[in-house]
Amino acid sequence: MPAGEFFTPTDRQLIERAIRNAESVSGFDFSVFVGASAGEPRRFAEQLHAQLDDPVHGVLVLVDPVTRVLEIVTGSAVRRSLDDGEVGLAALSMQTAFAVGDFVSGITTGVQQLGEHARRPQMLHTDTP
Repeated sequence: MPAGEFFTPTDRQLIERAIRNAESVSGFDFSVFVGASAGEPRRFAEQLHAQLDDPVHGVLVLVDPVTRVLEIVTGSAVRRSLDDGEVGLAALSMQTAFAVGDFVSGITTGVQQLGEHARRPQMLHTDTP
């Protein structure tokens, strides 16, 4: 089923808002793909990630609701701020929501967690004593 039929316009707005918030907090680019993965899911997710405008600074979340696959691919710059454990925690939150059929909440919560964990370090002013 195409993602356009899977989500209502309100659902899509909620997901888009979560993406914008994660990007704002972290400074990285987030993309979510919901649909059938062609071939091996991890390889397909990596191919989608490589097609992003700036894959080095990008995060791709692939959700295949039919086969119940979740893949999260991060660029090399993102991995300096977001480790595998943090990605795993976000994936666990997403899978928990997916298990009860709540894909919108799972995606929005997971993307927000990824953004928070990849948060830009707070800048300290060097001109104050």
